[in-house]
Amino acid sequence: MKNKIVLVLLMLLILINSSFAQQTDSHAPEATDAEAKLSFRDISYLKKAFIDAAPTARKDNIPVGKLGVDGGNKAMILTLAQEIANNKHGKFDSFLIAHKGKLLFESYYSRGRINLPHPQASATKAYTSLVLGRAIQLGYLTMDDLDKPLINFLKNLDPTKLAVGAEKITLHKALTMRSGIRISDEQRETFKKNPSQLKGQGQVQTWLEHSTPITSSSQTFKYSDDAALVMQVINAVVPGSAKDFIKNELLDKMGIMNYGWPTADNGLPQSGGRSRITARDMVKFGTLVKNRGKWNGEPLVSETYITKATSRILYTGDEEVHYGGKDVSKQGYGYFWWSSDLKYGKKSYFSVSAQGGSGQFIILIEELDLMVVFTGHDNDTSYLQIMAERILPAFIKL
Repeated sequence: MKNKIVLVLLMLLILINSSFAQQTDSHAPEATDAEAKLSFRDISYLKKAFIDAAPTARKDNIPVGKLGVDGGNKAMILTLAQEIANNKHGKFDSFLIAHKGKLLFESYYSRGRINLPHPQASATKAYTSLVLGRAIQLGYLTMDDLDKPLINFLKNLDPTKLAVGAEKITLHKALTMRSGIRISDEQRETFKKNPSQLKGQGQVQTWLEHSTPITSSSQTFKYSDDAALVMQVINAVVPGSAKDFIKNELLDKMGIMNYGWPTADNGLPQSGGRSRITARDMVKFGTLVKNRGKWNGEPLVSETYITKATSRILYTGDEEVHYGGKDVSKQGYGYFWWSSDLKYGKKSYFSVSAQGGSGQFIILIEELDLMVVFTGHDNDTSYLQIMAERILPAFIKL
C-alpha cells in the first residue's frame, strides 16, 4: 500500500512539473526592437508565461539562487505563479522574489519582458527619495537640512509674493506629503494656459503665490505633487543638473542603463511618476534599501536617511489601505515609501514598499530578509494581501 501511495505521489509531481513546463517558455521573454519603441499599452500579451524557480545569472550584479534550495516553499510559490498565469489575480506583468540576498524566483506575464522598462507611476517618488539620500551622502545636504524651510534652498524665488506660512514647508514635510500647499483645480487649469510660468523654480513661485495660507491644519497628509518640491531642491543643490546627477551618481553606479526618466513640464526630471525601469532593476533598488544605502559594499545613499525614509513616520489610516485586504493593516508613510503590517498566523510583519498605481511594487520585510517585486497594469489587484496570504507562508516556519 505504501509503495502505491509513493508511486501516486511521484506521478502527481511529474504531472505538476509537466504542466508548468507546458505553460512556460524556456527562455525569459525579451522585447523586440519594434516592441521597445511602442507605448507600453500597445505591447502584445505573451502567449505563454515565463516562470523560473532558478533564475539565470545575467552579469547584472544580482546574485541568484534556487527557490526551495536557498529558501522558500517552491510548491506554494509555483502554485501562485500558475494562478497568476491563468489570470486569477489580475493583470500581472512580472513577479520576482529575492531572499537573503539572492534572486530565487523570476516570472513574466502579459506585457512583461525581462529587458523592457516597465512604467513605474508613483513608485518614481520612492526613487526620487533615494536621489535625495544620495545628495545627503555626498554632502550637498545634511539631515538637519530636512527640517529647514524649503524655500531657503531655492534662490530664484521672490519671498515677498509667497503665501502666508510658506516658510513652514520643509523637506521633511514635503517628503511626507504634508507641504500644506492647497491650489484649486480652476487655478491649475489657468496655469496650463501659461506653461512658461511653471518652468524651473517658477513652478514653486506660482504654487506658493496662489496657495491658500500654509497652516498646521493644511499641513496634513494629502497625496499630491509634493515630490516636485523635492526635485526642485535636488536640482538647486547638486552640481550640474538633477538629470545628470540621477544618471551619474545613482543609476550608473548601480548598473541601471535600460531606463526612462523623462523631463517634466518644469524642465526637471519627473519626480512623482512616469519613470520606467525593468523588474530586475527594481530588485536593485530594493537591494540598495535593504542594505541601508550600500551597493556592493559602497555607501551610495546615507544610511541615516534610509532608516528615516523607510520608517513609519506617520499613519495614514486603515480606512483605505492601498492594494490591501484582511491581513494588511497600519498603513503608514515615510519619505515617499509606504509601510504596513502584514499578518500571517498570529504574527504581523512590518513591511516597507515602493508603490505605483496599477501595480508596481518593491516590498521589503527586513525580519524575513525577503523582497518581492511586482509589476502589473491592474489597479484592482490586492497586491499586499497576496503578499500576506500567499507569499509569507512560503517563507515562514510556524
